[in-house]
Amino acid sequence: MSSPFGPAATTGMGSLPGEDMHEWVRAVLDTVSIPFLPELPARPYGDMVSRAAGLVTQLAMDLQPAGWRLTGGSDPRASLDQRRARSRLLQDLDVLEELADGYTGPLKLQVTGPWTLAATVELPRGDKVLADYGARRDLAEALAHALQEHAAEVRRRIPGAELVVQLDEPGLPAVLAGAVPTASGWGKHRSVDGPGAVDLLSRAVESVAPAITLVHCCAARPPIEVFRKAGAQGVAVDLGLLTEQAWEQIALAVEDGVTLYAGVVPTTGPIPHPEKAAEPLTRRWHEIGLSQSSLADVVITPACGLAGAPSPADARSRLEVLRRTAEFIAETAQA
Repeated sequence: MSSPFGPAATTGMGSLPGEDMHEWVRAVLDTVSIPFLPELPARPYGDMVSRAAGLVTQLAMDLQPAGWRLTGGSDPRASLDQRRARSRLLQDLDVLEELADGYTGPLKLQVTGPWTLAATVELPRGDKVLADYGARRDLAEALAHALQEHAAEVRRRIPGAELVVQLDEPGLPAVLAGAVPTASGWGKHRSVDGPGAVDLLSRAVESVAPAITLVHCCAARPPIEVFRKAGAQGVAVDLGLLTEQAWEQIALAVEDGVTLYAGVVPTTGPIPHPEKAAEPLTRRWHEIGLSQSSLADVVITPACGLAGAPSPADARSRLEVLRRTAEFIAETAQA
């Protein structure tokens, strides 16, 4: 199956430095072939979990010193913090609607996935939502409902957009391994098995259909099989971290029609020349036995989010090198 985006496709992972949303929306519309709604965690309520809290209005949460917490009780109204997070998101959508007026083509949204959210948000009396089977199911269902409404809102605002929805799951490897600490810090939460992980993740994937979906996980061994079984059409990884076993899982996924979003441009340090950035991908592609022509279907991305870049100018330079890297890889695929 060929990529829905054509050869030399590029995008970012979502997070960017600075606080100027207008500047960044203009930049992503001009720089990458799959523009995305930026996340600017330097702003209050601009981080990935706060954005999810602003989306999930079916469950009331408030922001504590330790992070977001379900409030519980009989009052379902959102807290002041949750309303502020929601307001921030709507302001960002206003900017996107203004600057993307008349835009047609792919447009990517990012949201914290259900497992990372469950491993981050606390229950009303402490500990993580992950500890309570019913609570994590309720949170996943509320997230799926919120995603459905979010996608509909963006389609209304930008009718020409072909939505791509990215679920960020940096916490899922720890969930599967039973490595998420309990509230006391002395123990770990019980591990979740593969079918259980697929169940909640698939709810989020199915909620945004017919949007293209991908799952992003910057880990040495991202659970690609879980992503694939949950119905994700793409996986986004940091190529510099992957183990041999992870590459084998990538080969199976690509052969099954899953699009690889390959993180080849580092988020910090020297910005590589396109040929050097492409080399780990082109070399390993050959080593794992995938056809050279299928390289053209890979979407080229930074290794992870760029919020930690030293400056907005540096982050923009990393986005700009993506295009030249993707063009080099597309030429290699045709050789």
